[in-house]
Amino acid sequence: MKYVALIITLIAVMGSLGCRSTAPANTSIVDEALRARAVELAHDAIIVDGHIDVPYRMTDDPEDISGRTAGGDFDYVRAKAGGLDAPFMSIYIPSDRQETPGAAKALADSLIDMVNGFAEASPEKFAVATSVEDVRKNHERGIISLPMGMENGAPIEDDLANVQYFYERGIRYITLTHGKVNQLSDSSYDTTRTWQGLSPFGEQVVREMNRLGVIVDISHVSDSAFYDVMRITRAPVLASHSSVRAFTPGWERNMDDAMIRRLAENDGVIMINFGSSFLDMKYQAEGTRIRQQINTYLAQNGLERTAPEAIAYLRQQRKANPVGTVQDVADHIDHVVSLVGVRHVGLGSDYDGVFALPAGLQDVSEYPNLVAELLRRGYSDEDIRGILGENALRVWSAVERVASDLQAGRN
Repeated sequence: MKYVALIITLIAVMGSLGCRSTAPANTSIVDEALRARAVELAHDAIIVDGHIDVPYRMTDDPEDISGRTAGGDFDYVRAKAGGLDAPFMSIYIPSDRQETPGAAKALADSLIDMVNGFAEASPEKFAVATSVEDVRKNHERGIISLPMGMENGAPIEDDLANVQYFYERGIRYITLTHGKVNQLSDSSYDTTRTWQGLSPFGEQVVREMNRLGVIVDISHVSDSAFYDVMRITRAPVLASHSSVRAFTPGWERNMDDAMIRRLAENDGVIMINFGSSFLDMKYQAEGTRIRQQINTYLAQNGLERTAPEAIAYLRQQRKANPVGTVQDVADHIDHVVSLVGVRHVGLGSDYDGVFALPAGLQDVSEYPNLVAELLRRGYSDEDIRGILGENALRVWSAVERVASDLQAGRN
């Protein structure tokens, strides 16, 4: 054990000297030591994942996540194996729900009810978390926290009071829009730029989120909307599941270097998306090819996508065709660190919300693989704790403080 500890110390020293090698480890003892240390650190640290789409996945493919599930990327067994403590449950609202009055809010309520049901059914395993204190207490008890973030602000409708309504229902971040422009903001996926950033009502919503203690999530918004948020917000913000545009030139869904620098000035955090299409432009084409193969198989066999055989085939093909590597995710982390430092990066996997994932990060059991890669690159334990969760918790704590000050008239 002393020899293993010495190797880990040497790796850490090399990292502190700027020797972040990306070459594979040369000996099995180093690999074993890194793996053991990575597993230990993943379970000791608080891992916050900024975005996991379990609730919406369960609407079409219900399973008991308190045990080992056949499908999906998340369940209790795998989360415990990976050391996951606080996965933000995405209350995802597809853009088409914006088109029918009341539909977006109704879906949000039903998904929030579902998350509450997870905790009520298995209180020894899950607990809804609405504060940083909740997350820390649940970590000490060995219980997985289920904070909630609403992906798409459409359920706010045109009523500012709905921000408080969803805060009281447990929502602790709101992604202002999703795939299309909505009443709050333009979308990175939508060439229609109705507002040229945030709408006037969207600006009111950001201020109300600051007042209540709801984190502003700038994933999915257009670049102009991002800069509008930066101009208005009194609190740090998150990009709950975005990656670095330097690896996907021209793709607005990821953040460019100037935006990352501005985010850091705000003391915010970009939470790296594990989805293969977010990691490299070449992976977008590969993911499209695999999906086309699946669609061809379903068509040739006369299968609807919701048929049990189709779901089973999709699951099998998705896991059998990883796209990218753990190293790709670490490269995005490296890029952010080189720009603005380690305190401004976290993890937002988008598990259960993306089709293709990299080898070694196929589900929530595999965070230690990323930890091992970061150790190999010379990141310190303190750095890694920040990346795994403490950076995101710092932002959440700051949002709580700003809300307290605003409500008390101190800010």
